Amino acid sequence: MADKSGANQRKGYGFSIDRGGTFTDICLFRPDGSTRVYKLLSVDPSNYKDAPTEGIRRLLEEETGQKIDKSGPIPTDAISWIRMGTTVATNALLERQGERMALVVTRGFGDLLFIGNQSRPRIFDLNIKVPEMLYEEVVEVKERVLVHDKSCAMDNIGVYKKGINDAEIIVEQEIDETELIASFQGLKKRGIDSIAVVLLHSFIYPNHELQVAQIARKAGISNISLSHKLMPMIKAVPRGFTVSADAYLTPKILDYIKGFESGFKNIDKVSLNFMQSDGGLCNVRNFCGSKAILSGPAGGVVGVAMTAYDQEKKQPIIGFDMGGTSTDVCRYAGHLEQVMETTTAGVTIQAPQLDINTVAAGGGSRLYFRNGLFTVGPESAGAHPGPVCYKKNGHLTITDANVVLGRILPDFFPAIFGPKADEILDKDAAYRQMEDLTKQINEFIKAHPDAEQKEYKVEEVALGFVAVANEEMCRPIRALTQSRGYDTAIHALASFGGAGGQHACSIARILGINTVFIHKYSSVLSAFGIALADVVCDIQEPAHKVLTDELFPFLKDRFNHLSDKAKNQLIEQGFPPERITCEHILHMRYERTDSSIIVHAQFDPQKPASLTNFIESFREIYKKEYGFNLHNRNIIVDDVRIRGVGKSVIHVSEHLEDAEEPEQPPVTTERLVFFDEGKLATNIYQLHNLKAGHTIQGPALIIDNNSTVVVEPLCKAVITKEGNIRLEVGTKKENDFSTHMDPIRLAIFSNRFMSIAEQMGKALQRTSISTNIKERLDFSCALFGPDGGLIANAPHIPVHLGGMQYAVTFQIEHIGLDKITNGDVFLSNHPKAGGSHLPDFTVITPVFIKNSKHPVFFVANRGHHADIGGLVPGSMPPHSTKLIQEGAAFISFKLVDQGNFQEEELIRHLKAPGEVEGCSGSRNITDNISDLKAQIAANNKGISLVCDLIEEYSLEVVQAYMQHIRTTAEDAVKAMLKEVGTKIKEETGSSRMEAVDCMDDGTDIKLKIDIDVEQENATFDFTGTGPEVFSSINAPKAITMSAIIYCLRCLVNKDIPLNSGCLEPIKIHVPHGTILSPSDDAAVVGGNVLTSQRLCDVIFKAFRAVAASQGCMNNVTFGDESMGYYETIAGGSGAGNGWDGRDAIHTHMTNTRITDPEIFESRYPVILREFRVRPGSGGAGKWKGGNGVIRSMQFRRALSLSLLTERRAIAPYGLAGGWPGKRGQNLLHRKDKTMSLGAKITLQVEPGDTLEVKTPGAGGWGTPE
Repeated sequence: MADKSGANQRKGYGFSIDRGGTFTDICLFRPDGSTRVYKLLSVDPSNYKDAPTEGIRRLLEEETGQKIDKSGPIPTDAISWIRMGTTVATNALLERQGERMALVVTRGFGDLLFIGNQSRPRIFDLNIKVPEMLYEEVVEVKERVLVHDKSCAMDNIGVYKKGINDAEIIVEQEIDETELIASFQGLKKRGIDSIAVVLLHSFIYPNHELQVAQIARKAGISNISLSHKLMPMIKAVPRGFTVSADAYLTPKILDYIKGFESGFKNIDKVSLNFMQSDGGLCNVRNFCGSKAILSGPAGGVVGVAMTAYDQEKKQPIIGFDMGGTSTDVCRYAGHLEQVMETTTAGVTIQAPQLDINTVAAGGGSRLYFRNGLFTVGPESAGAHPGPVCYKKNGHLTITDANVVLGRILPDFFPAIFGPKADEILDKDAAYRQMEDLTKQINEFIKAHPDAEQKEYKVEEVALGFVAVANEEMCRPIRALTQSRGYDTAIHALASFGGAGGQHACSIARILGINTVFIHKYSSVLSAFGIALADVVCDIQEPAHKVLTDELFPFLKDRFNHLSDKAKNQLIEQGFPPERITCEHILHMRYERTDSSIIVHAQFDPQKPASLTNFIESFREIYKKEYGFNLHNRNIIVDDVRIRGVGKSVIHVSEHLEDAEEPEQPPVTTERLVFFDEGKLATNIYQLHNLKAGHTIQGPALIIDNNSTVVVEPLCKAVITKEGNIRLEVGTKKENDFSTHMDPIRLAIFSNRFMSIAEQMGKALQRTSISTNIKERLDFSCALFGPDGGLIANAPHIPVHLGGMQYAVTFQIEHIGLDKITNGDVFLSNHPKAGGSHLPDFTVITPVFIKNSKHPVFFVANRGHHADIGGLVPGSMPPHSTKLIQEGAAFISFKLVDQGNFQEEELIRHLKAPGEVEGCSGSRNITDNISDLKAQIAANNKGISLVCDLIEEYSLEVVQAYMQHIRTTAEDAVKAMLKEVGTKIKEETGSSRMEAVDCMDDGTDIKLKIDIDVEQENATFDFTGTGPEVFSSINAPKAITMSAIIYCLRCLVNKDIPLNSGCLEPIKIHVPHGTILSPSDDAAVVGGNVLTSQRLCDVIFKAFRAVAASQGCMNNVTFGDESMGYYETIAGGSGAGNGWDGRDAIHTHMTNTRITDPEIFESRYPVILREFRVRPGSGGAGKWKGGNGVIRSMQFRRALSLSLLTERRAIAPYGLAGGWPGKRGQNLLHRKDKTMSLGAKITLQVEPGDTLEVKTPGAGGWGTPE
């Protein structure tokens, strides 16, 4: 292998290193063009300080034959280059072991990152856990920069200035240097020497951040990270997380580099580069924390791109990297696919990064049998104690399952296990633990007559867990392909990682893929890929300009400027100009959308027509991603970017000899290995004995020093000239599956059904155009059985969950199954039809297959439309008293009639509210139609995927498992009811539970729950609840169902499928004419967003599960005839027995995101003055209730403002002696006065008026100590 990898490098050995969490992999490149791989433990303090250094020392000793003193620095005379990917940054982030640092942020936004987007990570967790912040302290800077708004009617707002690329900004307040230097000196005294600076709008006006850096240096602060330098892009929150990660991690990386370099003599003579998250190498001096988080996995993606992709065939590749704790997947189709935002360890990083999807399933994933389901992970056994077979008192894992199956052979593994790291893998121990679990599973089956009555063998259970793990690992692959409009089956699979080869055939077969590539260095492909990577210099700057022909001179100037900067940096690193190329990139989006697309295109500075290359590429990518284009909208260029590339080309020259007898490869031995067909005699081959052209028929195992490849029956392996393995995956005969419940297939179907709902959600987000659906994610998607019962839903918005089932069953009963025909799609939002409130449009598609007279299942989704007419913009009127004032209502509208979209009739319905006094029709019919088409497309995606499932298993089996999964949920709820009922009866002598709470208007919501412990069921009786009210907080019955099913799922507190089975043991009585079962014409818009929250509080109060949450969604709507905006605002979550409530987060029935402050101010005529945690608003207790927030916004022009809130009169209760949380408050500040607005109001605001929303805290638990 001839090295042409770097610039002006001397001849010698090259080392490419992937320092992982468990192992460090090294690829050695010899001067004669040959290669070698080496693997050692990443952490082994009794033998060495640093694994990469030790690995280089050992290899140099062996290659040169010269002894190298272990205690001294390594001579570098024989070393040409070192390239490294490292998990130092990732591990420090995961373990929160970074540098002590402080966040420096604009005054009023000290909690900006703590609040984040205000959504909770797991919607059914009452004890809400979010990753802790990286910063230790916050310094708020008295400064303010605003974007210029031509419609602004405020006087004397500040000094007008020009930002980057002539952006118009206003400096409202300059920095107070005296105050700030005192703050920094205080940090220094307290031992904090690293700061992260993120000031609002610094991406277009960096002057204030630069000034802060100067002041910090004067105070002696050593490490200063500025957000605009790391990533000059709009969105303060992800930019803030990015700069925080950089300040937190960079000092640790610098410490590591310093330590690494100290292990060598004259290291400056060696070309030393590190792998970045974007798939490019950078010089050691430019390596920083925010670009290091995917350093290791990025090498694997490059390895896949350079070794598996055929430039002539151009078949797209899916990279499948299965490690110990997780599996990474990527896609390559000719260029490295990047994204600008990812989240790792709860930290959102805004920087160019390879698009790598991760799932918590790997060789070390632990195995459980829970609630009748085979469950794999997400818990991992880790490297220590590891799997059972490691002989360190570990846990049962996928690795153990493969050992039990005979797919991992202990005698072909090194003796590095056991307490002294000198024993082989222990198959017997793994078998014993799997045997214990098998007994537990067989006992469960005997106790369940609906289950297929068979007794599992130990190997069958092990194989079942492998099958479930395979299904888990397919989900991120589908997310990379199907959810983006790509057919998974047209790809080839490139499998790598220590465990990938054991699962590759099965993964490919599940996905319909025919070909698998496994590189000869598959177990160390990340290290190999790092050697093949280019050195990259990525530079960008904001533009925020409309793309027209007149923009060409600007783009030409900026591209030339950025190209010169990138080339100069690469020349400084020693690259000759002929080895440097520049990629031209624009970040583009349609006007009135938030997410940019990364667009690469050929740009010729001499040809203005080359601008069309970007436009065509953008539209092509947009249509592929979203399914359509918005031809009537301007295209915005958000950022201009140059990716300078210093070519590091390594030519592989190693080839194997051709096999003389291709069909007779040398067999090392034969073993019995367990497959679907049972135990089969399986040939064992060693990779180093095989030659080019050798063909191996499955079943077989191909083993090298670091990994095992399983060639399953009906599959074939061919050895290529390069010594790699190409697997040809055969199709298995259809299995005759029983309709009886099988726990293995139950877990697989549960995964598939959930995956289908997730893909529907991704399709809806992808194809919608409104902010509410695409950005705030205010939608839900679900799959329903032939009876309309909920089967599976993605974890979207809880208030939609139970209600959608009611919406589907209503259509079945209202229309009649005989009158529902193929090609029909129904739209409903009316409360009597299972609607929650009118802005939530539910689109229902019945599904027929060949010869079926009735629908065999249904798919549906519910999305919040920004405006559907009514009294106020945004269709959320606080004081509506009749349903007709709240917008367009649909009971059972045929949106599609036998395949024909009914646009004309739809428009007539959307305009109809304008006929009501004081009301308008929909103010944005175009968006309504586009989003409804997106909802139809999302349903079609679900239909396609379920039909694939039916094709694979048969309709009878799929429908049977729809019912089995409901039964699983039913059993889990029954068990919870029995446990709670028994406990309550022991404590009180009765299994009755009661609770009551009031709405702010004094209306009671009263609940009595009677649990029958023997029958394992319960009655929820709302007798005594107050009557229907003459306002908008009436809640349709569907909302009560949603609240109950959500609360039951939370109380089960186990990872079970959420479906209609949860409600099977529950009888619900809601007296008609009450606020929870109002008349058909009652106003309900507030019931969905307010009463639903109070319902949850009442249910949890009855179960004594958790103190009251903020009990409100804090709905704010403003706008005029030209624009409208809607948001919900976070508050406190309730404390429980053993945990504090969480501050500033959405609770219970909602989980929508909030708009980033910079987007908010750039797109709307407002100034966000303050957004922080409201201290002291959470109730005191042994466990404290969560605090609410303070959110203040100043209006820059006259607008209509509507507020729809609760808990302004009745405080959120505490439990077990805990104190109540503080009530919320809505204030309007005018020049001469401050007014309390009450809980619900619509008013006109004037320029300069400021709305201050103080959201409620939550109740505490237990008597304060």
